[in-house]
Amino acid sequence: MSYYIGVDVGTGSARAVLVDDHGSTIASHTEETTTWRDHDDHRIFEQSTNNIWDSISSCIKKCLAESKIPPSSVKGISFDATCSLAVSDFNGDPVIVTKGDKLGQNGDRNVILWADHRAEKEAELINSTGSVVLDYVGGTMSLEMEIPKTLWLKNHMDPSLFSRCQFFDLPDFLTYRATKDSTRSCCSVTCKCSFVPKSGWQADFFEKIGLEELVKTNYKQLGAANGEVLTAGKPVGNGLSKQAAEEFGLVEGTPVGSAVIDAYAGWLGTVAGRYKDGGKLSEAIPSIDESRHRLAACAGTSTCHIVQSREGVFVNGVWGPYKDPVFRGWWMNEGGQSSTGQLIDFMIKTHPAYPRLQKMAEEQKSNIFAVLQDLLQKMKKENGVESLTELTKDMHFYPDLHGNRSPIADPRMRGSFVGLALDDGLNDLARKYNVTLEAIALQTRHIVDEMNAKGHSITSIYMSGSQAKNIPMMQLFADTCGMPVVLPYDEGAAVPLGAAMLGRMAAEAVKKGVTNLSEEQEGELLWSIMVEMTPPGSIVKPATSGREKKLIEAKYKIFREAIDIQYRWRKQIEEAMK
Repeated sequence: MSYYIGVDVGTGSARAVLVDDHGSTIASHTEETTTWRDHDDHRIFEQSTNNIWDSISSCIKKCLAESKIPPSSVKGISFDATCSLAVSDFNGDPVIVTKGDKLGQNGDRNVILWADHRAEKEAELINSTGSVVLDYVGGTMSLEMEIPKTLWLKNHMDPSLFSRCQFFDLPDFLTYRATKDSTRSCCSVTCKCSFVPKSGWQADFFEKIGLEELVKTNYKQLGAANGEVLTAGKPVGNGLSKQAAEEFGLVEGTPVGSAVIDAYAGWLGTVAGRYKDGGKLSEAIPSIDESRHRLAACAGTSTCHIVQSREGVFVNGVWGPYKDPVFRGWWMNEGGQSSTGQLIDFMIKTHPAYPRLQKMAEEQKSNIFAVLQDLLQKMKKENGVESLTELTKDMHFYPDLHGNRSPIADPRMRGSFVGLALDDGLNDLARKYNVTLEAIALQTRHIVDEMNAKGHSITSIYMSGSQAKNIPMMQLFADTCGMPVVLPYDEGAAVPLGAAMLGRMAAEAVKKGVTNLSEEQEGELLWSIMVEMTPPGSIVKPATSGREKKLIEAKYKIFREAIDIQYRWRKQIEEAMK
């Protein structure tokens, strides 16, 4: 039996899973990672690749110890990670990204997390250029992407220090540290670093925004010079270096598959799956063409929405179309919500009744979400209403507390709430919790509607991540979007499973002695791995009718109106400030 390891680096933790050829989890371990915030600047989120690497190493060693699988039986490994900017020198040593006198020097805090919003001015400059790169990010580049952050570093760092930096999307840094080979992935440079399909880096763009030194050095600091990139799962270098093998407890030379961003690993780990409906397995084994209709939603701290298409589909406010991020010859679009799981936590934990909720959960030996759901069901019965939508019919929440990623692509958007009462009790907290889930579902529909209006044909949603455990929330998604939601066999393992599939892809290519497969061979191999390694999940079907369906439609209309109102009010204030 052969085994594979998938490593998933999320916003707050690193996880390793050890799986077999069928995708069954043999062992799994998770460790928290450290995030530094600035109490005087809410935009700042920083991490450390050393801290992340130590967590990864610990997780892998614990998986091996728990499973008692010999290291030689692990035939491949790959990584996924958040789309965060990792900075090192050309020796691979971390470079500090924190504003101040140590910026640019060697030190641990070398990752600008995806959620960091310091580069707002840089993103505004980029979006004023009219460059072709903007066509491939939905018309507006997000300040969460890597080039605005790189430009921020250039604007604040001593030039002599800036010139010695390498800039990586975090998944690519992990394969670099694992192999000592800095070849970038198509996924990272295309999706987050302004590498344009078919034509590569755009010299005029970098010169226009003030990053001309990247051009002069033939993109040595960014990688992918002369268009040299690897599609998902292609072997990186000569596999694990001696140092990385020792740190992981694995064998030197173990094949390492080219990495992907975490949401794309969620896509890999779900969209080829079948599902059980009433205990019966769905009949047809899906073809790769079926992926055109399956939106993968990777939902944790934030949510990403990914769909694949044969041709490039341009959707305003939705990132992409990206060519070849996973499969050569295929395009992908990526919508997103900057704060979903984080938003749920914020709405619960900042409510005055949160301590009472915690105490009640402890007394009932339950969790806070189960308690909130029980409270909602009790209120539904006491108020004689048909649904929770009716229970909170007069409460309307617009959820962009951390700006809008899709489909408006406006970091200045903020949250709004209509329906507040002089109530700070548990029942009020439960209602606001339900309206928060509702708002996330309504925004998901907004994204899906925009994608389908521009040419996609999405008919189902394939979930991964922690939110997939919340069945009432998944029912809301199905009811609000009017399409089935397919849940993975193991919500938490679907993303690292996607990374493990890439480890197997690399192992298969090396084993066959064919690292340069044709486009068709490469696609067939990866899709067959996905089909074989994705355990059957379950399905949540739309279940609304009558009054609740009318209420959801009314709330969706109000949701869309809230966007127009915010823009109108913003304009009125700006005019008053002139």
